[in-house]
Amino acid sequence: MNDFPLLAQASLPAPLAAAIESIAPLHRFDGPDDPRIGAFADSVRGIVWTPFGGPLTGAFMARFPKLELVATMGAGYEHIDVGHAAAHGVCVTNTPDAVTEDTADCAFALVLDTVRRFPAAERFLRAGQWGPGKPFGMSVSLRNKRLGILGYGRIGKAVARRAEAFGLRVSYSGRRRQEGVAYPYFASAEELAKNCDIFLNVLPGGEGTRAQVDKAVFDSLGPKGYFVNIGRGTSVDEPALIAALKEGHIAGAGLDVFAQEPSVPAELVAMDNVVLLPHVGGATDHVMMAVGARLIENVRSFASGKGPLDPVAETPWKK
Repeated sequence: MNDFPLLAQASLPAPLAAAIESIAPLHRFDGPDDPRIGAFADSVRGIVWTPFGGPLTGAFMARFPKLELVATMGAGYEHIDVGHAAAHGVCVTNTPDAVTEDTADCAFALVLDTVRRFPAAERFLRAGQWGPGKPFGMSVSLRNKRLGILGYGRIGKAVARRAEAFGLRVSYSGRRRQEGVAYPYFASAEELAKNCDIFLNVLPGGEGTRAQVDKAVFDSLGPKGYFVNIGRGTSVDEPALIAALKEGHIAGAGLDVFAQEPSVPAELVAMDNVVLLPHVGGATDHVMMAVGARLIENVRSFASGKGPLDPVAETPWKK
C-alpha cells in the first residue's frame, strides 16, 4: 500500500471505495462541515471527487496543505476549481476516453430525433391521434444535410464518423485548425453556423466557454437550422436559445445538457420541436465501469510516483 492518504465522499460507491483503499489509506467524509476532516487534513495528499458530489471549491482544497492530486470521473471537470488547483501545484485528472463512444451515440441519436421528430411522432401515436386520414406528417430528411461540430475533440471526431455513415457533410470549428483533418474548418461559431444545417455543440464547461453559443450563432444558423447540445449547458446562452426557438429563428433543438442542471426551463419543456434528455449522454453500464476503472488507474499511477495518466489541460504534469 502506498503512503498517499486519500479523501473521498462517503457517497462514493462501495466497490470503487474498496478498490481505492487497496491502493492507499482512504478517509471518508459526509460533507465540508464534517468534524472528522480536521483529524486528517494535514496528511491528505489526494482527493477523489465524483461529479455528483457538487462543486469542489478552492476554499475546501486549501484545507489540505499537502494536497497533490484531485481525481474525478468523466470528461467534464467544471465542478472543480482548476484555477485554484493550478495555482497551488495540484494535479487534476479526469477520464476523457471512457465516455467518448457512448456520448457520441447519444449526440447522433439527438440529431436523428430532432430533425426527424421521432419523439413527437411517438407522442402523437400514444395520444391516439393517428388514424385513417390523420398521419403525423412529414419531417425533414438528413439527405444532403451539413453537420457543423463546435469543439472537435474526442467526442466531436466520434460523431463525425457516425455522420459520414449517414452521408452528412461535416465541418468543424474550434480553437484552431487541426492537422490531418480534411473537413472544412471555420474560425468562429458564427461562420460554422452559417455553413451548416445542423449545429452540434460539444464545448466543455467552465468560464472560458460560458455562453459562447449565443444569439449571433442562432441568427447565423437560421430558421431551417437545428441546434443539438451534447457538450455543457453553460456554454450556451440559454435565454437566447429559448428566444430563437420561440421566434422561429431556428427550426428545433435537441438538448442533453442545461445551464442549471437539474433545472430545465419550462419554456423548453413546453416546446414540441425540442427534444430533451436528462444528461444521459454517458450514462451507460459500459461508461460507468470504464470511468471507475480509469479513475482507479489514475490514482494508482500517481500514488506510486509514476504521475497521472490523464491530467487536464489546466494542470499539466511536470515530470
